[in-house]
Amino acid sequence: MAIALPQSLENLALKSMEKELTPQEIVSELDKFIIGQQAAKRAVAIALRNRYRRRKLPPELGDEIAPKNILMIGPTGVGKTEISRRLAKLTYSPFLKIEASKFTEVGYVGRDVESMIRDLVRISVDLLKSEKFEEIKEKATKNVEEKILDILLPPIRRSIDTVDENDQLKFQETREKFRKKLRNGLLDERMIEIEIKEKMSSPLEIFSNSGMEDIGIQIQEIMPGLLGGKPKRRKVKIKEAQEYLLEDEQKRLVDMDQIARLAVERVEHSGIIFLDEVDKVAGRETGHGPEVSREGVQRDLLPIIEGTTVNTRFGLVRTDHILFIGAGAFHVTRPSDLIPELQGRFPIRVELTSLDKKDFIKILTEPENALIRQYKALLETEGIHIDFTEDAIDEIADIAEKVNDDSENIGARRLHTVMEKVMEDISFEAPTLKKKKISIDRKYVHKQLKDIVEDQDLSRFIL
Repeated sequence: MAIALPQSLENLALKSMEKELTPQEIVSELDKFIIGQQAAKRAVAIALRNRYRRRKLPPELGDEIAPKNILMIGPTGVGKTEISRRLAKLTYSPFLKIEASKFTEVGYVGRDVESMIRDLVRISVDLLKSEKFEEIKEKATKNVEEKILDILLPPIRRSIDTVDENDQLKFQETREKFRKKLRNGLLDERMIEIEIKEKMSSPLEIFSNSGMEDIGIQIQEIMPGLLGGKPKRRKVKIKEAQEYLLEDEQKRLVDMDQIARLAVERVEHSGIIFLDEVDKVAGRETGHGPEVSREGVQRDLLPIIEGTTVNTRFGLVRTDHILFIGAGAFHVTRPSDLIPELQGRFPIRVELTSLDKKDFIKILTEPENALIRQYKALLETEGIHIDFTEDAIDEIADIAEKVNDDSENIGARRLHTVMEKVMEDISFEAPTLKKKKISIDRKYVHKQLKDIVEDQDLSRFIL
């Protein structure tokens, strides 16, 4: 069955619960945040749609169809990570970004490759928990309201024979008055006494390659009193009590066993792992240096990507249908330097192109999270309205391109550095500026960056 899209995404809220995005719709959504790189967008759109197609097939055939993992090749700052991250947001899929260089082969000090599956399951559990909490929030809020009213106005406790109807009616009227005040926030500062479980961090921190990172959490779940968490009665404001009691009530109403089961299922069918810096572990065994460990990491990654079963604290997880997106600059090494078996598990190769001045201008102005929009919004909180002229945007893009050409090419990330330097004086003086409308033109940009751009040595350090 297709995974429903999140209602929080306004542009997708009206989609049918049973309908998945078409490849064209996926590319269109990615275009709102990422400039260019159409080949990569098409590749991930097809991979995502194939998941939907596979779920429509009979189970016996669907299980045989493995995901077509993708290897993105391109310099830093061109959109590799952003494409994967936005893709996961579109489908509300469990998503994990991790660097391949963090892993070491078994026997070396460092993280083992199975830890990324455990991390992905934890992310999936948190996603589902927040979804379920939102579903039952209305019911939990009503229950919390009744609990607080019971504390403020304890129910009449008398024998059935002595209950006076008038007393009962007056009690209900008073209770409703308190309910109205509570909902209007008139009782927020009033103190009440509630039972609170102390939240204490586990004193046990274990790092190993055997998957026992959660030992402290597991012990606390089995024996709550051992590592803290004993209930204590405390006086708190009603507003604070509502927050605590709501969280406690949501946990009580949610079936964590069901969440764990659904989370594992979602990981198995919709999980996405973005494996960055794959080029850092590319290299064959030569008998010396760190390359022995590099090839060992590749061999450890192989069964996870091919499809295996990993033991997690939420149950066994099959990795057969998790989508892996590898990425790397591959300046020093090449994809062919990976071991053949791993090369075969990334059948789709896409090369992302370097960004030029035209791309920088689009990045500054077109995306929904465009840099210029961000700076305008930030300064409007101080009552200052910023206007960027076309020649100013052209100059910023031109400088970013030149600095990338003269030093290390860090792609769109260079725009952040240049923009921050252009806006430095205005951002610093914003709270005390009397002039509330400021126009930034080419002349202003040139004045802010002239000395840095002309001095090559200084430019390498500052921009």
